[in-house]
Amino acid sequence: MAIELVATRNGPYLVTGDLGQLDLRDGDGNLYDFTGKSRVFLCRCGASTTKPFCDGQHTKIGFQAAEAAVKASKPALDGA
Repeated sequence: MAIELVATRNGPYLVTGDLGQLDLRDGDGNLYDFTGKSRVFLCRCGASTTKPFCDGQHTKIGFQAAEAAVKASKPALDGA
């Protein structure tokens, strides 16, 4: 099963799928353990106190985001 990442409406990124295949590391290179999890929510508003995970702060700060995918005029550079 593929891993899917969805930008929820005015909320976090929802990551679903076989999270055993997902390598998410902290700033020191340590892997997060997703054993037994089928989904995880990642913060994209910047206000979470549990980064990189969502703690619901987006609702308190009125976070609004553009979810619609747009075609890039130039290809994105790796690591940009």
